Amino acid sequence: MLLDLRVKNLALIEKAEVNFSEGLNILTGETGAGKSIIIGSVNMALGGKTSKDIIRQGADSAYVELIFAVEEPEKRKALEELDVELPEDGMLIISRRITPGRSVSKVNDETVTAGRLREITGCLMDIHGQHEHQSLLYKSKHLQILDSYAKSKTHPVKENIARAYYAYEEVSEKLKGMNLNGEARLREADFLRYEIQEIEGAKLREGEEEELTAECRRLRNARKIMENLSGAYQAIDGEQIGQALRQVSQAAEYDGELAGIRDQLTDAESILSDVLHDINSYMDSFSFDEERLGQTENRLDQIHNLQAKYGNSVEEILRKLEEKKNRLDELENYELVKEKLEQELSKREGELEHLCGQLSEIRKEAAQVLTGGIRQALEDLNFIDVQFTMEFTRLPHYTAGGYDEAEFLISTNPGLPMRPLGNVASGGELSRIMLAIKSVLADTDDIPTLIFDEIDSGISGRTAQMVAEKLNHIAEKHQVICITHLPQIAAMADRHFEIAKAAEDGMTTTRIRQLGEEQMVEELARLLGGARITRSVYDNAREMKALAKARKSLPDG
Repeated sequence: MLLDLRVKNLALIEKAEVNFSEGLNILTGETGAGKSIIIGSVNMALGGKTSKDIIRQGADSAYVELIFAVEEPEKRKALEELDVELPEDGMLIISRRITPGRSVSKVNDETVTAGRLREITGCLMDIHGQHEHQSLLYKSKHLQILDSYAKSKTHPVKENIARAYYAYEEVSEKLKGMNLNGEARLREADFLRYEIQEIEGAKLREGEEEELTAECRRLRNARKIMENLSGAYQAIDGEQIGQALRQVSQAAEYDGELAGIRDQLTDAESILSDVLHDINSYMDSFSFDEERLGQTENRLDQIHNLQAKYGNSVEEILRKLEEKKNRLDELENYELVKEKLEQELSKREGELEHLCGQLSEIRKEAAQVLTGGIRQALEDLNFIDVQFTMEFTRLPHYTAGGYDEAEFLISTNPGLPMRPLGNVASGGELSRIMLAIKSVLADTDDIPTLIFDEIDSGISGRTAQMVAEKLNHIAEKHQVICITHLPQIAAMADRHFEIAKAAEDGMTTTRIRQLGEEQMVEELARLLGGARITRSVYDNAREMKALAKARKSLPDG
C-alpha cells in the first residue's frame, strides 16, 4: 500500500505531502489546479519519462518520494527475488531527483536504473491514465487482460511454452542452415577446413600474447634499459653510505643514542650492496638478440591477425574453433544430421502443439467467466442489453505465448451483431469498459495500489453513480487513488484531498490538503453547484455524503 507521496519543487508544487489510506482515496480540485501534476509526480517516481522543465522556477532540482508499506508475504518474496532488501517493518522508499543535467532514482537509498525501478514497482502499483482505455483498441491488449485474469492457470503453461518455443526455434534455425546444395556445401566445408587448419596450426595458448608483448617491449628498449641501469649503478656505487656509517659508528662510541642511526645505515649499506649485485647480474646476463625480436614480433602479428578474424582473445578463438569443427562435422555428415534435425523438429513441434492447445483451452474456459463478469459489470455501468464476448483465432505460426489471437467483441444494442470494440465503442464507452474490466480483475489482481486518473471522463448522472460504486467495489480489495471531477464519485471517498492553486509572493503554487467531514461536504457542494453555491446545494451535498456512507456500509458495498 502507498502510505505517503512527498513532492518538492515540481512544476507548481513547492512542497507537498499526501498521506494516503486504505480504501478509496479521492483527489478533487478546480480545472488547472494541478491535479495532473500529482499523477505526473507518481509516474515520475516510478521511472517515467520527464523533462528538466518540470523543475519549479527558481529551484535547482525537483524531488518526488513514495513510501510503501509491503505487508503481503507474496509481495515481500517477489521483492526479495528482485534483490530488494526490506526492513522488518516492510517499508519501501522510492525516490527520484531531477536536476537540469541528470536524474537519480533510489530504492531504499540504493541507486537503481529506470528499467530496474519499473520492474520493482510493477508489482506494487498500476496506473490507469486518462487515455489508457485506448489500449482496448489493440487485440494484443485483450489477450494480456485474459492471461492476467487467469494467470494462476495460464502462467505455468506459458512458462513451459516459452521454453518449448525457444528450443523449437533453435532446431528450426539449425535446419534452415542445412538448406544448401551440394556445391555450396563443398565450398563451405573447404573453407572451414582452411580456417580450422589455420587456427590449429598456430598452436595458441592462454597468456602467450601478454608474455610476447612484454618481451617485445624489453627487446625494443634494450639500449634504454642498459643506460638506465648503468646510471643507477653509478649513482649507488659510491662511498657516501660507507663514509656515513664509519662517521656515525665513531660518534656512537661516545653516545649510545646514536646506535639506532648506525644500525639503520648498516641495513642501508647491506640493501644497496644487494641492489648493486642484482643490477650487475642483470646487466651481465642481458643480451639483445635482433633475431629473437623479429620472431617475437612475427608471432604477435600472427596472433593479432587471428584475433582480427576469429575473436579478441585466445579463449574466444578456441571457442570459434570448436564451432567450426562442429559445423564441418554437420556438412560432412549432411544427410544423417539433417534427418536427425528433422526428427527433433517434429518432436519439438509436437510438444509445442500440445502445450499451445492446452493453453488455448484454459484461455477459452477463462474467457467465458471473464466476459460474463464484464458483461454484468457493464450492465451495472448503464450498458443496457449489452452483449460481450471474446473471439479466438489461431495464428499461422507459434509464439512464445502460444498460438492464440483473441479479441473482445461487443454489441451495445439488441439486434446488432457483435463487433470489435474499436468499431463500436466511443471514448467514454471505452473508459467505462476499462473500469468494468478492472472491477472484474479486482478479485484476482494482486497489485495492491490502483490509480485512476479521471476515469469519469465523458459520463454523468446515473452512470456516474454506478462508476462510483464500481470504484468502491475495487477499493474493498485494493487501495484506490482516484482523481475525479464528479460529486457522485467524490462522495464515496474514504479519504478526500483537495488540490488548490494560489498566488504566493508573485508565484503560482499548488497546495494539497486532506479534508475533514465538513470540508468534504463543502467540496461536494462546490462540485455540485459550480459558481454559485446555495443552501440547497449544501443540503444536497450533505445528503449525498450520507447516502454514500450508507451504501458503503451495506454487506455487498
